[in-house]
Amino acid sequence: MKPNWMQPEAVRAGIRGMIAMLVLAGLILLGSRRLAHFDAALVGYLFASLFAMFGITYRYSMWLQRPPTAMYWRRGWQAIFRRRARASNLGLGLRRTISAFALNVFIFRRSFLRGLAHWLIMWGCLIGCGITFPLVFGWIHFEFAGEGYEFYRAYVFGFPTLAFGVESWLGFMIFHGLVWASFLVIAGVMLAMRRRMRNHDALVMQRFGEDILPLFMLFAVSITGLMLVVSYSWLNGFAYEFLSITHAVTVIFTLLWMPFGKFFHLFQRPAQIGVAFYKDAGASGDQAICARCDEPFASRMHIEDLIEVEKQLGYHYEMATESTDHYQRICPRCRRVSLALAQGQAWKKS
Repeated sequence: MKPNWMQPEAVRAGIRGMIAMLVLAGLILLGSRRLAHFDAALVGYLFASLFAMFGITYRYSMWLQRPPTAMYWRRGWQAIFRRRARASNLGLGLRRTISAFALNVFIFRRSFLRGLAHWLIMWGCLIGCGITFPLVFGWIHFEFAGEGYEFYRAYVFGFPTLAFGVESWLGFMIFHGLVWASFLVIAGVMLAMRRRMRNHDALVMQRFGEDILPLFMLFAVSITGLMLVVSYSWLNGFAYEFLSITHAVTVIFTLLWMPFGKFFHLFQRPAQIGVAFYKDAGASGDQAICARCDEPFASRMHIEDLIEVEKQLGYHYEMATESTDHYQRICPRCRRVSLALAQGQAWKKS
């Protein structure tokens, strides 16, 4: 028997991971103008990012090759690009993206504080990543505009863009973007830790590696980044070298751990939109009729897909009866009734 890493799906995932990593490396070379705008002090962040790209792509590919995920993935895209619903799907997809991702409405429905914690952490991380990665990769850099030192100009992939005053409100917001991101993350982590320490359900179900460690890592990255700002802004660089090394260690560890822990949910979550469209397509299509009570109980597409996935997983629930050929064609209520009747008959025989 071949080891897991030599299985066909693992080999395919590994090849895709290598391709994604090489594409990112090529974009870094291109965007930094052959490393002309790359800061050598950030080489640790660079290699950690490349590893994270490989790991995330590898795991995502393995996830998509699972029969249930592959079925949802394929059916989701088919539902999104249905000819009869392309126009309506565009507006519906935009609303769902805003609702599910930008606003996290589905989490706010569970609890306001839980939703607020998730929202703060998500936007803090998105803002931080949106600033950090382009700077690390050399895709964005700043130079003085003109002969004086009053204005900066931002360069994106080596092309000049807007200029702004060093002391302007825009300049202050741009150069302190990571500070604002850190404040959001720290506030979200505090709310999440409060729930983890006080909510009895969370206390029973939580695991250190899946629930506590990610919060520690986010807090460590944010607080060490803020301490760097405090050091060079108000303490004349006191302990700056130590703090910069500590911050680098926390960031690199987070990047290396990202493909394996709870942070991977960030990349799985967008698939939720495809699942929603799949459910819409099923609800508007033909419905499955129960073989016992003749009542509709689910979409026919979903039942047929479920039967196919079960076969791929090695589960066989075929039935040799006059009413139906498969157990999945019976509604949940009738299954419970059938089980109760069978238990009653067995009790009488005993």
